[in-house]
Amino acid sequence: MENQIDKKEKQDKIVGMFDDIASTYDLANRVLSMGIDKQWRRKGCEKAYEILDKKEITQITDVACGTGDLLLFWEEYAKKKSIVVNKYVGIDPSVGMLDVARTKVDFAEFLEGKAQELPVDDEGTDIISISYGIRNVVDRVEALQEFYRALKPGGLVVILEFTKQEKSGVISKIVDFGMKKVLPRVGGLISKNYAAYKYLPDSIEEFLTTEMLEKELESVGLEMKYTKSFSMGISTLLIAQKPL
Repeated sequence: MENQIDKKEKQDKIVGMFDDIASTYDLANRVLSMGIDKQWRRKGCEKAYEILDKKEITQITDVACGTGDLLLFWEEYAKKKSIVVNKYVGIDPSVGMLDVARTKVDFAEFLEGKAQELPVDDEGTDIISISYGIRNVVDRVEALQEFYRALKPGGLVVILEFTKQEKSGVISKIVDFGMKKVLPRVGGLISKNYAAYKYLPDSIEEFLTTEMLEKELESVGLEMKYTKSFSMGISTLLIAQKPL
């Protein structure tokens, strides 16, 4: 078991890595995913609004918000569905990422903070989202408990993540090759930080399967509402609800 000092060092190292690649992060994402990540984010927002089924929302909190991409989709779909969102909040431990986010998103409040210690009120937010960030949280169960605290009864946790896949068949070998060989080279070329983009496939390999993540969400008292994999299982959407 990792002790608290080891965990803190590991978390600080991850945050420092994201600070380092913040300025090229969006470009690398678009190139590496060929823009498909936008479809994954749109689907997450659309499905969450459908499940929540409210015409007015007090707050949407995007955790590990990075450069603010998901917040743009939350706002886009709120307008499309005529949903009033009173407040958008983006939270991230990386100051570098937040600096980029503030140049892109002018309708949200951005706060420096960790998933395990959210700077938000008890039961004050309708939706907590985290896209491609939960595997970077060292104390993951603590973070999920914190999400539960901050959510209103009936509120949703929306997770988009690269979950670990069971290896079988030709398709998984192609995906594996792309992740382990192509991604680090292209990402490293764009960001000038090969180590950061080698970390990505390694972190997926060390992460949970979809079923294990579902169980962790349920272990903190959340109820699973929706799970869907995209693009040959590369990305997975999970939506869980806090009971009323």
